[in-house]
Amino acid sequence: MAATTNDVQIRVTRRSPAYWRVTIDNPPLNIMGPVMVRQFHQVINDLEADDHVKVVVFDSAVDGYFLNHSDFQAKLEDLTSLPAGRTGLPQWPDFLVRLTRAPFVSIALIRGRATGNGSEITLSCDMSFASEEKAIISQWEVGVGMVAGGGPMARLPGLIGRNRALEVLLSSDDISAYQAEIYGYVNRALPDSEIETFVDALAMRIASFDKWAIANTKRLVNTSLPPDVEIGAGWDACIESLGRPAAQAGIKALLERGFHQPGDVENRLGYYLGKIPH
Repeated sequence: MAATTNDVQIRVTRRSPAYWRVTIDNPPLNIMGPVMVRQFHQVINDLEADDHVKVVVFDSAVDGYFLNHSDFQAKLEDLTSLPAGRTGLPQWPDFLVRLTRAPFVSIALIRGRATGNGSEITLSCDMSFASEEKAIISQWEVGVGMVAGGGPMARLPGLIGRNRALEVLLSSDDISAYQAEIYGYVNRALPDSEIETFVDALAMRIASFDKWAIANTKRLVNTSLPPDVEIGAGWDACIESLGRPAAQAGIKALLERGFHQPGDVENRLGYYLGKIPH
């Protein structure tokens, strides 16, 4: 089954001049390939060019998936040949760094799996809220012989502590919304019936405030961020890891079990990572 079904995989809705929604829509699994990376890059360009936007909420139109892992059936050169972004980083880490440092507020609304790339965008947003019933967060890469490419090694220790970051990264297991809230991986876990109303009200409240005050408060808080070079180092390690025989064998073993297709492997990736040969 093809990982990509939509030409437009990222949809932007301007609920008001100050409040935007960015909806990830690449059924059936919200897998991220080069097309989606380019569209995320265009989104950050558009956001930075608009002086009125104060809040952006990232959500998903695909039931059960917020943002999934990368497309391992796409040509790697289609990703690595993309021109660098404004930070000098490749387009995916460039998007994440610019999102974190932008003068507007970013919020992740997670009502499904946030696997790999989904976790990375969660960590890059200023706030994140997870559905108690539907959200699963995972940095799964070590379990298949890879290194994550979107900066979790740089971001997670400052957010949840070194030891817990190593647990998340090295176990490569699925993290429930409840556990993510306890660790501080997300701001809050909320009942699925309440999360949309809560996030929408929070976004509208912040959007009603003065942008100068929002931007300068965020700028001062951002002094705690890791340097951009650490995000770039993670990307370089990720691309290098993809060429290793261990990673190729691990990905092949998952594909043979149903990876990249709707079903149990995608729904319980952490479980299956523990079952493939290493």
